[in-house]
Amino acid sequence: MAEPKIAIVGAGIGGLATAAALLQANFSVTVFEQAHHFSRVGAGINLTPNSIKALDGLGLGQAVCALGFQAQHRVSRLWDTGEVTSNLSLNEGGLHKYGAPQVTIHRAELLTILEQSVDAACIQFNKKLMRLQQDPSGVTLEFTDGHQERFDAVIGADGIHSCVREQLAGGESPEFSGMVAFRSVIDVKRLPKRDYRALTKWWGPNSTSQLFTFLIDEKESELFVFATAPLPDWPHESWSIKAQKEELLGLYAHYCSEATSILEHCDDILKTAMYVRQPLQSWSFERVALLGDACHSMLPFMAQGAAMGLEDAVVLARCLSMMKGHDVCSALKRYEHLRLSRASKIQLASAQNDWLRNDSNAEWVYGYNPWQIEI
Repeated sequence: MAEPKIAIVGAGIGGLATAAALLQANFSVTVFEQAHHFSRVGAGINLTPNSIKALDGLGLGQAVCALGFQAQHRVSRLWDTGEVTSNLSLNEGGLHKYGAPQVTIHRAELLTILEQSVDAACIQFNKKLMRLQQDPSGVTLEFTDGHQERFDAVIGADGIHSCVREQLAGGESPEFSGMVAFRSVIDVKRLPKRDYRALTKWWGPNSTSQLFTFLIDEKESELFVFATAPLPDWPHESWSIKAQKEELLGLYAHYCSEATSILEHCDDILKTAMYVRQPLQSWSFERVALLGDACHSMLPFMAQGAAMGLEDAVVLARCLSMMKGHDVCSALKRYEHLRLSRASKIQLASAQNDWLRNDSNAEWVYGYNPWQIEI
């Protein structure tokens, strides 16, 4: 029996990683992406050790490590005094403990590495899903351009506003968190002369205010700034809305001078409202399953959004491989069983925004290896 034809809706981090994992296992894969082409979007991304282990199994970890920055420490500091409240080792001791380094990199660099790992012939652009219909023998996808195609299984990796999710689980919409995120990348040469090599989280006066900084290239030349603040009357979600420096400085004027001296050098600033969803009770629906932000979108306070999508990709591909392609529904249900509890726990913990504030217990998150769990 031939291996099943698998469709993946969405060519983001999770979707491309899933394609790479399934192609590695010799499945027939087609990725449908609604954008016209790949483009350089986003800014810095923090790939924790569990992410790197997922990428290692795809043969991509070395390329990511070569382009990104490997921090030696993750430091928590208080917003007003700068006092250090926790210091998590990520150097050789951390590498031994967690099994992989922690790498910070520009999101576009990660996406390029993933794109290059997938045969271009497998990716179809300008394909916006309109509906899907499944029956006992397969799933038919219908796109807004009139194209239809049938598959043995479909993976919805189409993000927080997932069309696949909406058709399977109903019309529940993402919720505005009441928080806005600011992003900026700064040339380190312009900053006050300090050591910026630690991943540093400045904890604000409440769970909605924080500042996170880390280097994102192997040359240590660019510092990524990620800051959140409560702005309940500003619900605009976009990767391209520009913000004014005066607004950013005003929101963080009460932070200590070491923190504000970084923000003073943010010139090109992006601003976006942060949306969330509640954990789902089910990710698999017979021959269709959800993956990544489509089923567990989360606030970024644990740096696990991309990590969960990468873990999902590996476990899903392993489940399908173990079933030898003969029982797609059972393989997708097994994937859900193995992933739902962990991802939901991290989804809820991210919303609380208290993890690693005063302690260094990261092993339950960082120590996970999707290639080694029992399938």
